[in-house]
Amino acid sequence: YRALSHAGLLGLMGSRPHPQRNALYRRCRPLLSRQAREFWDARAGSIARGIGGAGRFEHYFELFRTRVLPLIHRRARIDELLVPRERTERENFYQRKWNTRRWRLLFRLFFSRFVMGRLGRDPSFFDYVEGSVAERILQRTRHALVELDPAQNPYLQWILTGTHTSALPRSLREEHFAAIRDNIERIEWHCISIEEYLANNPDIKIDCFNLSDIFEYMSQPGYEKLLEILVAHARPGARLAYWNMLAPRSRPPSMADRLVCEEQMAAQLHRRDKAFFYSRFILEAVRP
Repeated sequence: YRALSHAGLLGLMGSRPHPQRNALYRRCRPLLSRQAREFWDARAGSIARGIGGAGRFEHYFELFRTRVLPLIHRRARIDELLVPRERTERENFYQRKWNTRRWRLLFRLFFSRFVMGRLGRDPSFFDYVEGSVAERILQRTRHALVELDPAQNPYLQWILTGTHTSALPRSLREEHFAAIRDNIERIEWHCISIEEYLANNPDIKIDCFNLSDIFEYMSQPGYEKLLEILVAHARPGARLAYWNMLAPRSRPPSMADRLVCEEQMAAQLHRRDKAFFYSRFILEAVRP
């Protein structure tokens, strides 16, 4: 954001094709910390492919896109999937052209607990997961292909094509670029656990928490303990937003006097959530 134009940002991320991503990186490099420079200097290949795909789970999706998906559907069929359609047309396309026996078989194999634990997620991710991992993800993928519009889903497009063909995440959209660039100094980075950060700042009070899916890696008692800590550092009315992917986590009954579950709003947002692979969205508010 500081060193590049909007087009350069999209090129470096990998959202759009760019022939000289390493040149874009060299423009950003002087602004990085020593640790960040050392990290990226050792990953020229990741830069050349687009830094948005450098993570472990992104590599896993790349394997699916380059090794598995071509065994199921040709690129022309993938492009056809991403054409804008009404809901009924998406259902027909899914049933007639996409949801083949080979799609279901190879999808279930690649996104199985065993394969994902070896290649995608840390195996500890599955310590608190029950039931079929692949079946849940397959159901959510159907939701993304039928109930949502693939032509408007940047996350689905990234998984299937490695780029953003017709949609961008909000943070990468041109209309938000200047506002992010002009206010980026307000962001603070703390590369420590949330427990350590709050312990180092005992008097801090927080208005809102975007917690992603961090509770997936915790036992139920560990989750409840951290939730107690977060609420203790929250202002009245503060909201906690987080996702369940495979391990169910939501406010325990013991905290009903301090946290309100906003289930109706959470369900409405989850139905529209383009990050489709999560099984549930949780929204809770701290009581006044």
